[in-house]
Amino acid sequence: MISNIRFKTKIVVIGAGQAGLSAAYHLKRSGMKIGRDFIVLDDAPGPGGAWQFRWPSLTLSTVNKIHDLPGMSFSDSLIANEPTVQANLAVPHYFDLYEQKFDLQVFRPQRVERVTMSHDRFHMDATSVRLSAAGIINATGTWQNPYIPYYPGAALFEGEQLHTRDFKSADRFIGKHVVIIGGGISAIQLLDEISRVTSTTWVTRTPPVFQNGPFDDAAGHHAVAMVENRVRNGLPPLSVVSVTGLPYSPEVQDMERRGVLNRLPMFTSITPTGVKWDDGSEIQADCLVWNTGFKSALQHLQEILPVESTGGIRMAGRLATMVESNPRIHLVGYGPSASTIGANRAGAAAAMELRKTLGLI
Repeated sequence: MISNIRFKTKIVVIGAGQAGLSAAYHLKRSGMKIGRDFIVLDDAPGPGGAWQFRWPSLTLSTVNKIHDLPGMSFSDSLIANEPTVQANLAVPHYFDLYEQKFDLQVFRPQRVERVTMSHDRFHMDATSVRLSAAGIINATGTWQNPYIPYYPGAALFEGEQLHTRDFKSADRFIGKHVVIIGGGISAIQLLDEISRVTSTTWVTRTPPVFQNGPFDDAAGHHAVAMVENRVRNGLPPLSVVSVTGLPYSPEVQDMERRGVLNRLPMFTSITPTGVKWDDGSEIQADCLVWNTGFKSALQHLQEILPVESTGGIRMAGRLATMVESNPRIHLVGYGPSASTIGANRAGAAAAMELRKTLGLI
């Protein structure tokens, strides 16, 4: 139930993951006072963004690169150089230290349920407060909006269906046949772990493309630029990995040797006991693990966001964080800034451009 506690401020930052903390850092660095000029809300119980919910077996040695937040290196965290430390502990610890170092007070847990606009201001209903602001930097990312595509027969499946975000340990699958669905990095990681304890089948919509060369910063920025071009044209964003391909890592090479990378094309229907293709072939399965990604968590903004007929939001600004039709709304963690490669730069750009739009520069 929303309480009668009310705040009036200039800017509200919604979300305190990588992009949200970056935006808050740059707002404060510009001279704005937290609590008076801007407020940061986050619906998670503690620091760490989506990292705090990742599966325990994801360690610093297996995760993709952790990009530094502005003004403080990840290596400054005492456990950052311990490769066996769980990522869901190490990254939240780093974010916690970061919030403390720069005195970035985050109000949590505060889930923004609805945003409306009236009298040239945004009005927000959160878990226990009501707020109004002249501008919004939305940094809610994607973790809260997992995507599972519809396939005929899904409701009839008698086994278990999970999404990536539900995964905790491969041990729960011992003795079961598991179908791993998806061609992204998370699918590869879960296929690796689950195939070590039980039998698996891997299916993807399109053939996976493995990147033989190094995935350096130049390649990352190139991928981000391609996703950025889509959102500037009002098209739904694609994931960065769909552009870059998959790293041909030692883990992938080991999976190849073990024979678990024998990918099959996507099935066309789901039966009570497995999955089926158009040619009539069928595989029995006890569990379907959907590694089919996430969509931007923007449900709370649906009353103020103009969606194009293409299904996307037309973005503008230096790094495509600004909603073209309303420059007082910035989306960081949408499109090109959905990866940690682009989140920091997007936070800085959004903070600067929104201040300019509001006449605070």
